[in-house]
Amino acid sequence: MGNWTAAVTEFVLLGFSLSREAELPFLVLLLPTFLLTLLGNLLIIFTVLSCSLLHTPMYFFLCNLSTLDIVFTSVISPKVLANLGSGDKTISFAGCIIQCYFYFSVGTVEFLLLTVTSHDRYAAICSPLRYTTIMRPPVCIETIVFSWVGGFLSVLFPTILISQLPFCGSNIINHFFCDGGPLLALACADTTAIELMDFMLSSMVIRCCIVLAAYSSTYIILTIVRIPSASGRKKAFNTCASHLTIVIISSGITVCIFVSASQKEYLGINKIPLVLSSVMTPFLSPFIYTLRNYAVQGVLRDMCVRV
Repeated sequence: MGNWTAAVTEFVLLGFSLSREAELPFLVLLLPTFLLTLLGNLLIIFTVLSCSLLHTPMYFFLCNLSTLDIVFTSVISPKVLANLGSGDKTISFAGCIIQCYFYFSVGTVEFLLLTVTSHDRYAAICSPLRYTTIMRPPVCIETIVFSWVGGFLSVLFPTILISQLPFCGSNIINHFFCDGGPLLALACADTTAIELMDFMLSSMVIRCCIVLAAYSSTYIILTIVRIPSASGRKKAFNTCASHLTIVIISSGITVCIFVSASQKEYLGINKIPLVLSSVMTPFLSPFIYTLRNYAVQGVLRDMCVRV
């Protein structure tokens, strides 16, 4: 794959640049968080699949978002846990490229799925009489396939270009995973074209998805406010509250990452929103989606009673 094989075959992830003793609390905190993230999202998937009442477009998208959260947290957390537990912070060149590719691919899929889910909620609240026509099963499947395939394909070419770069100097990455920016900073070649391509692709996806999600969310809120009955407003709000919360959290964190990424001298600060994005958001998602979702809560109660 180029001259890099004779120079750099592995990288060292500095993590949070803390002493061994100071890193142990992170291990104690991250391990149960990772396990609860897997358990919570698997529980949502199992609940939706096991109950025919939940076989609707809304919960079909929720299953995909839960699957995405499992993949997202599994891209980074196991390696971070291994590094914290063993003290060995190395990662192979191939492993680094693969981790970088999956992180940004899954992140892109997340924004596409949130946008599609926003449209689903928009159709359900703003056009309830046409909802079954708009969100037909083939349409739902097509949008899901587009989101997953589009997310992974959009990041493929830039990742291939990064893998072909020569790395002949330092192999120390000042991060807890193989992020694109710190990785490109170690290349022994001009990376301007790749950085420009990454910026254009990411900004296009982020801006388009945020604008579309904001448009749908605004009309959803305006429609809910106009519902005459208090019970109708409450029911509509409970249907959309969890999704709106996730959209706000994901968009806010992503904007923070996007803004801080341009401040290379503050790379340590950049790690904070990335931790929130890759660890805390997948962890909180199951709780947020079930907090005001009485349908899921009812199914979970019935399952507990049967057990």
